[in-house]
This record gives sequence, structure tokens and C-alpha cells, in this order.
Amino acid sequence: MVKSMTGYGRGEQSFEGLQIIVELRAVNNRYLDCTVKMPRAYIFTEDAMKSKIQSGVARGKVDVFVTITRFGGDDMVVTINEELAKSYIDALYKLHDLGGGKVRREYYPTDLARFPDVLTVEKREEDLDEMKQRLLTVLDLAIADFNSMREREGERLIADILGRAETVEALLGEVEERSPQTVADYRARLEGKMREVLQNTQIDEGRLLTEAAIFADKVAVDEETVRLHSHLGQLRELLSAGGAVGRKLDFLIQEFNREINTIGSKCSDLEITRRVVDMKAEIEKIREQVQNLE
Repeated sequence: MVKSMTGYGRGEQSFEGLQIIVELRAVNNRYLDCTVKMPRAYIFTEDAMKSKIQSGVARGKVDVFVTITRFGGDDMVVTINEELAKSYIDALYKLHDLGGGKVRREYYPTDLARFPDVLTVEKREEDLDEMKQRLLTVLDLAIADFNSMREREGERLIADILGRAETVEALLGEVEERSPQTVADYRARLEGKMREVLQNTQIDEGRLLTEAAIFADKVAVDEETVRLHSHLGQLRELLSAGGAVGRKLDFLIQEFNREINTIGSKCSDLEITRRVVDMKAEIEKIREQVQNLE
């Protein structure tokens, strides 16, 4: 399947206490250029994410956005410093005894919780391997959605390219049909001029044939039209084969232009010139569409 370079994809999944969203956005680029934007705490997964994208995307400027949202404070844990709490209780009892108290009072947990450092709130230690796997799982969803959109866009581009290729082929057929007529028209013009100059003198038929043959050789476009037909066949084969064919098509379009320019330079016939201009216009539109293919 031929894909467009441009596209957008989104993956989303919820886990215990958190939600992960991965978004991919791509625009045209000659090579693959991937940038990952994510919370700094998880930057250790960047290389693995880039590697996964490289396995599914051939070229384009791909931006990856990772959003991680936590719910319910599950990532925080409260720790009791038991030794410190016991020390506080012992100290309170000593103060009580020093003050002459006869009956020791009881101290409730809420009393102890007010003292510094008895309770501490810390971020729960994460399983980094598990988090990495979760991110890659959501990335897979985003890549699948991304490729699905690129395939749909690729189908539209292919339909447009093939339609224009048919137009080029039809115009090429008209050039092939018109080309022999240019030689006949040239001979007729040449004979008319010779009669005008020589008037009553008999025209050298051999010279006329020689001049016509030289002209025919100069304006012959058979080789160019045969190569153009071959290029059109290659274009269809590449699009049918699928995969990352954008670069190959880039080079092929250059060959199209080379042959068409040669036809244009050889022929001075107005009708053929018009067909050449129309073919150039269609090839330029094909080139623009090819620039969007992976």
C-alpha cells in the first residue's frame, strides 16, 4: 500500500491511575526526521519510541506528542517514621514526669502526626520497564491510526496520479499520430517554395526526397515516445507494488520531463507543441502529488 507522507494519528489508553495519550503528526520531508515531546521523567523511552516509528515510517517530518495524566494520587505514598514517632512519645513522657505529673496521659495518632517528619509524603517509585511498555503499547495504537489515515490519503493521491497518467498517454498518442504528418506538411511547403523559386524549371525529385528525409530524421520522436510509454508503465508498476516509492517516482518524473522536453525541442509543429505544453502541465501536477508520497 502506498501511503501519503502527511497524516495524523492518535492513541489513548488508561491504566491504573493514569491515562496515556500519544499523538503523531507528519508533514513532507525528504528523509525521516522524528521528534518526541514528552514529560522529562520519561525521556528514557525516547530511543525506543523513535525506533518503533522508524520501523513503520520511511520518511517525513514526524512529531510525537506524549501526554501522561494521573488520577486519584495513586502515584503518592505516605510513610511513617516509626522510630521518630517513638522518640517523640518518650520525650513527651519525660516532659510530663519533669513537670510533676502523676498520671500519664495518652497521646493519639493525630497528636503525633502534627510533629515534623513523623509523616512524609513521597512519590511512589515507578516500575520503569512497565511504564516503558505502556508507552510503547499506546504508541502502537497511534501508529496504526496514523498509517490508516496515510493509506486513505495515499489512495486518493494514487487515483489522481493515474488519472493524469492516462491524460499524458492520450496526449502522447496524439503526438505519435501527428508526427508523420509534420514531415508530409514540410515536404509540401518545401515543394511549394521550390516551385515558386524555380518557376518553370523542373524540380529535382531526388533533392526533394533528400531534404524531406533529413527533416524527418531531425523531427523524429519515435525514441522519445517509446521511452515515455515505458516510463508510464513503470509509474503504474511502482504504484501497484506499493511501499515507500516516493523517491523512485521522483527520479522517474525527471525522466518524463527529459523526454517531453526533447520532443518539444525537436518539433516546430504548432499542434505537437500544444500537446507538449499540456503534457508538461500534467507531469508537473503528477510531480506535486508524488512529493506527498512516502
